[in-house]
Amino acid sequence: MTRMKHVSTLFLALGLAAGLSACAPAGSNDAAEDGDTADCNVGISMPTRSLERWINDGEGLEEKLKAKGCTVDLQYADDKTDQQISQIQNQVAGGAKILVVAAIDGKTLGPALESAKEQDVTVIAYDRLINGTDAVDYYATFDNYKVGQLQGEFIEEQLGLADGEGPFNLEPFAGSPDDNNASFVFSGAWDVLLPYVESGQLVVPSGKSPADNEGWTSIGILGWKSADAQSEMDNRLQSFYTGGDKVDVVLSPNDSLALGIEASLQAAGYTPGTDWPLITGQDADVANIKALLADQQAMTVWKDTRELGTQVDTMIASLVAGEDPEVNDTETYDNEVKVVPTYILEPQVVVKDDVQSTLVDSGFVTAGDVGL
Repeated sequence: MTRMKHVSTLFLALGLAAGLSACAPAGSNDAAEDGDTADCNVGISMPTRSLERWINDGEGLEEKLKAKGCTVDLQYADDKTDQQISQIQNQVAGGAKILVVAAIDGKTLGPALESAKEQDVTVIAYDRLINGTDAVDYYATFDNYKVGQLQGEFIEEQLGLADGEGPFNLEPFAGSPDDNNASFVFSGAWDVLLPYVESGQLVVPSGKSPADNEGWTSIGILGWKSADAQSEMDNRLQSFYTGGDKVDVVLSPNDSLALGIEASLQAAGYTPGTDWPLITGQDADVANIKALLADQQAMTVWKDTRELGTQVDTMIASLVAGEDPEVNDTETYDNEVKVVPTYILEPQVVVKDDVQSTLVDSGFVTAGDVGL
């Protein structure tokens, strides 16, 4: 595993072992003389600005690191794998000694990261596992299987499936086929719901019902795009719900897809409070919190990305201090070359009644943001 060089005696004397608070501000004489910022030089590679959460994640981590005097290069790759590879290469060429990477496609970054490893760069996979390479050193994420499991269990409970209720019309969706997380999320939900599909309590009129967890890519929405989810839902409604049948529940793996699905339902004449289906989500995006309050979305799985940023910040502090970052899982995340040491955080369900107490009171959003 690639390890950072031990920082200078002066750097340790300033208290880096307890954190990064002693990093000299960029451009200061001390930094120039001692080379401290070279050890605290971080490249952050985020996949896109098209989803609210990635903007918050990237800018939040950048702020934490810059407040400690670290040199930070934050880049967004516009959902273009080639652009992300080029940005990573430029970050390494620019002196980054730690890379924090939320991959667009977890299977294409190997050569760029292996080149970085040869230059003693440490790589932290951020929320999305990077596959097929030994050049990823650590992984920080939420329990994505549990995200899906929470969605499935919510549907199970709300519909009374465990008590034998049904049948209900279900339309399942999955995330982007190039995102490793999407597999975990779908598997968590489908392990709960598939038995009810097989028993007939959940019926999928469109036929888009994977026979097992491995079939999730057949219903995946590339890039997690709202517009594509809307188009797919339009097609299903127009093709399979022409005889007065109604959708009762939609398994949406995240909030972005949920927005597109909700727009499609609204255009088809569905009305909240009367025939609106139960819809799941993930991320607690502002638009979806508003949808919760308007009874257009039943739940979202909240991953407090501030906690993820804090954890990665702490991992970077350990690396700069010449220490091994703390992890809490060394068994789950096999990237086909190695089991990547991981720190896993826990997600939680948020419904309409939780918006004030959980999201607003914690400072994740303001009341004004969501119209309260």
